[in-house]
Amino acid sequence: MSLVTDTALSLTRRDTLLGAAALTASLTLSMAPGAAATLTQAQGKHDMGTITTKDGTKIFYKDWGTGQPILFSHGWPLTADAWDRQMLFFGQQGYRVIAHDRRSHGRSDQTWDGNHMDQYADDLAELIEKLDLRDIVMIGHSTGGGEVAHYIGRHGTARVAKVVLVGAVPPLMLKTETNPEGTAMAVFDGIRQNTAGDRSQFFKDLTIPFYGFNRDGAKVNDGLRESFWLQGMMGGIKGEYDCVREFSEVDYTEDLKKIDRPTLIIHGDDDQIVPIKASAEKAAKIVKGAQLKVYLGGSHGLAQIEADKFNADVLAFIRP
Repeated sequence: MSLVTDTALSLTRRDTLLGAAALTASLTLSMAPGAAATLTQAQGKHDMGTITTKDGTKIFYKDWGTGQPILFSHGWPLTADAWDRQMLFFGQQGYRVIAHDRRSHGRSDQTWDGNHMDQYADDLAELIEKLDLRDIVMIGHSTGGGEVAHYIGRHGTARVAKVVLVGAVPPLMLKTETNPEGTAMAVFDGIRQNTAGDRSQFFKDLTIPFYGFNRDGAKVNDGLRESFWLQGMMGGIKGEYDCVREFSEVDYTEDLKKIDRPTLIIHGDDDQIVPIKASAEKAAKIVKGAQLKVYLGGSHGLAQIEADKFNADVLAFIRP
C-alpha cells in the first residue's frame, strides 16, 4: 500500500474509534442517574435513576413508558427486577410502569438504620411525589404488599386508583393467640439466623419452596433460581436482616381498613412462604369490597411462575 492509502486507513480507523468513543460517552451520560432524572415521560423516554430521600438515602427506580402509572413493590429479598415480565407486559399495553429497589435492597443505598416499614412507606411516598404520580395502580408482592398497605395507612389514597396484593403478608404473618393461623416465631428466627450466618446458601435454598419447585411434577427453573440469588445478594445484609421483622411481626390490619379503592387480592393456595389462611383470606375480609382470586396449586412466586395468567388477571382488573 502507498503512504497515502496507509494514512487514509489510519485516519478512518481513528475516526471510527473516536466516533465509537463519543457514542459510548453519550450513552453513558444519558444513563447516569442525574441525566436520567431530566428525561420526561411526556417525551416517551425510558428512565432509570435515583431519588434522594429526606434522610439522604438514594432509592433506585425504573420508570418506563407513558399512560396511567402502575407502581410495583417487590418482595424480600428481591429488587425491582422481580417485576421484569410485568414491566414489559404492562408497558406494552400502554401503561407507565415504575418499580423501585427498597432501601438496603438491590441498587438502592444500604443503610444501617431506617430498615423498617414506616420508612419504606415514606420512601415510597417521596418517590411518588417526586415523580408526581397520580391515578396509580399499586401492586405489591409479599413484603411489598405490606409496603403498599402501609403507604396507604400513612399517606392515604388521594393518588391511588386501584390496589393489587399478590402473595402479600398483610394482615399479620406471626402466630399469636388472636392469629393462630400464623407462622411461629421460631421460623422467623431461623430466617434471621440463616440470613446472618450464610445468606448466600440460604437464598439458594429458599428458591425451592418460594417457587414450589419441591412439589411433584414441578419443573425447576435454574435461571429463575439464579436470578433470585443474584437479586438477594445485591442487597445489604443489615437491611435484609432487619426486614425480616417487617414482614413477619408488623400487623397491617389498620392499614388494610384504610384501603378505600378497588382491590384485587391474588394468592396461591400452596404458598409455602405466606400461607393463605393467615394472609389473603383474612385481608379479603378486612378490605371493603376486595376481590379474592385463588390460584390452585399456586406458589409464593406465582407472578413469575404463572406470569401470563397473573398479567391477564391484573389487566382485566385495572382496565376501565
